Amino acid sequence: NEVVIASRQGRAVRFNESAVRALGRNSTGVRGITLEGEGNEVVGMVVVDKPEEESILVVSENGFGKRSDVEDYRITNRGGKGVITLAVTEKTGRLMAIKSVTDADDLMIINKSGVALRLHLDRIKIQGRATQGVKLIELQKRGDTIANV
Repeated sequence: NEVVIASRQGRAVRFNESAVRALGRNSTGVRGITLEGEGNEVVGMVVVDKPEEESILVVSENGFGKRSDVEDYRITNRGGKGVITLAVTEKTGRLMAIKSVTDADDLMIINKSGVALRLHLDRIKIQGRATQGVKLIELQKRGDTIANV
């Protein structure tokens, strides 16, 4: 399988699981992605089982999201800075979530003010990897952000 790890600054790294050797339970582990910038952190990891059927969905904290083909993410060595997966701007906000999805899946988005929205993923078109995406949910209150996907 292949692994895709994404960071809050909108970067993702894709590598084969064979690049991670088996370690003991008490070990520290190996580096998956190099984080740069203030407040940057890993937002998620997906395992891609069938790259020809699945796509990568990313959602930003201001309600923007998009789907991209798995093949748009080049295979790199683990521990790299990664490639841009979402154009992070003041308008879009930082990356909130990454998921591996198909057309048959549904998406639930909940914002911090308590509004939940369900979307069919076949309605979200597949876009390029470095774009900002489309508005998935309209945030009503100033300062409101996505709580969970």
